[in-house]
Amino acid sequence: MADADPLIKNNVTVTGKLDADRTMVFLHGFGTDQSVWGQIAPAFAADFRLVLLDHVGAGRSVPEAFAQHRYLNLSGYANDVLAICAALQLRDAVLVGHSMGAMVGVLAAIQQATCFSKLVLIGASPRYQNDEGYHGGFSKEDLAEVYSAIVRNFALWVDGFAPRMVGAGHAPGITEALAAALKSIPPKKALTVACSMFQSDHRADLVKVTQPTLLIHCSDDAAVPMTVAHYLNQHIRGSVLKVIPSSGHLPHLTEPDAVLAAMRDFV
Repeated sequence: MADADPLIKNNVTVTGKLDADRTMVFLHGFGTDQSVWGQIAPAFAADFRLVLLDHVGAGRSVPEAFAQHRYLNLSGYANDVLAICAALQLRDAVLVGHSMGAMVGVLAAIQQATCFSKLVLIGASPRYQNDEGYHGGFSKEDLAEVYSAIVRNFALWVDGFAPRMVGAGHAPGITEALAAALKSIPPKKALTVACSMFQSDHRADLVKVTQPTLLIHCSDDAAVPMTVAHYLNQHIRGSVLKVIPSSGHLPHLTEPDAVLAAMRDFV
């Protein structure tokens, strides 16, 4: 399946202004799919060609394409993004990525800088695990418990994980929708994706980013603490950090107006 048509494999949707000079590519995070951009992408439809996709293993991507050995790290997903860019002949696109999708976008933009002119990274993290002199938000023991909980009772783990990712005080239904999306993923597949994300360490790659970069973070994010946001800001040359005073890890769902305001000023 590695050689399959990337537009089919990743359930690619091309919409917006199809003859626009500018393109915007959206990369979702763990546990969601391209529908998560429903409050963000349409705002740019009059001026941009919009490219949305489902990472392999998510949404309506081709199930058979998920070969575990290919997606044990984020590079496999980045290669998929670049295959889509090649198929659509994309140059100088604006890349918008959330969480895992943000770092997948960073890797793709480093590998093929001509594909992307600007990066918008929402809730990004180059490393989730704490390290000497670096607070990523999770200890080694924390992550071991995550993996164990997924194996023991995936549905129960989701019921605890989803509310933490959404945060408190947001519109009803968002947590339930995220939980339902997560539970639709086979547990073994979810474990592989979680490991590829939580075990990643791309701190050394940040200095390779050459595109203007906007970082969007919630002030109280259970997955990515503000220490990580500042680390990214310090290590991606010329990046701009926009902090949304809100809880949760999914501001494009919970605080779409704030995300749109930051993006419009940037793109």
